[in-house]
Amino acid sequence: MKVFEKYFDQCKVGDTWTSNGRTITETDIVLFSAFSGDWYMLHSNKEYAEQTHFGQRIAHGMLVLSISTGLMNFKPGVVVALYGMENVRFINPTFIGDTLHLESELIEIQNKDELRGVITVKQVVKKQTGEKVAVFQMKMLMNKMGVVQ
Repeated sequence: MKVFEKYFDQCKVGDTWTSNGRTITETDIVLFSAFSGDWYMLHSNKEYAEQTHFGQRIAHGMLVLSISTGLMNFKPGVVVALYGMENVRFINPTFIGDTLHLESELIEIQNKDELRGVITVKQVVKKQTGEKVAVFQMKMLMNKMGVVQ
């Protein structure tokens, strides 16, 4: 069972999960620019980006984080809400055509009340080469077994 499909009381420190992959497209970058209003030239101007040390356009860091959440497979009724993110770092660039996947490890469990608890999951976003592109810790508010929403 995947990390975000388990009720709080089923979770154990050390639980791991690896997601499927998802390829970043030019359309992803353009749509994210339009949605966020972030048209920074490194993302949106091919000629400019080719002159940088990256040599090409890169995906927005926040796009990478957004896509990573889509790879997590939250189970309704189990996951209550995002509780927070910490220690977010963008380590390597993500280019058009890179395929990202997420590696998750449950590193902390905190009881909140009789109905819920908070889990902390170390998240590593990697591309097809095995390079890390982003790392962060995500805290999720989770229901305990038997809770009716």
